[in-house]
Amino acid sequence: MAQTVILGVIGSDAHVVGITILEQTFEAAGFDVVNLGVQTSQEEFASAAASHDAEAVLVSSLYGHAEQDCQGFHETLAGHETDAVTYIGGNLAVGQNDFAETRERFRRLGFDRVFDSETDPEEAVAALRQDLGIHSTEPDERVRA
Repeated sequence: MAQTVILGVIGSDAHVVGITILEQTFEAAGFDVVNLGVQTSQEEFASAAASHDAEAVLVSSLYGHAEQDCQGFHETLAGHETDAVTYIGGNLAVGQNDFAETRERFRRLGFDRVFDSETDPEEAVAALRQDLGIHSTEPDERVRA
């Protein structure tokens, strides 16, 4: 059975290209992807993660205000009894010069992994496989058929 991933762009951000690429990449890798689209609230992420019993929640943001949008995010997930792996990626901070510092700020917010906007989507797939203990690199049977 495929692992379920919730994907969306948080807050007021309307950048759709990145999540479309991620959706296609994760589906090709054998994951079930629920794409919430753009301008997604914390509540929408948490509700979808709970209703789909998701293993992972992937948050995207390119407009530079992700830190404000993600305050309390993990508390919202916990309120829905969701303990999914959480990733965030994109252009997370306006004027971001030191990504190591940005990564650390988002780790303190509770994200398991933090990616910059230049990350190859396959790197995120490999990280999620590792974090979920998926040892096979073969896509699931539905994808190969």
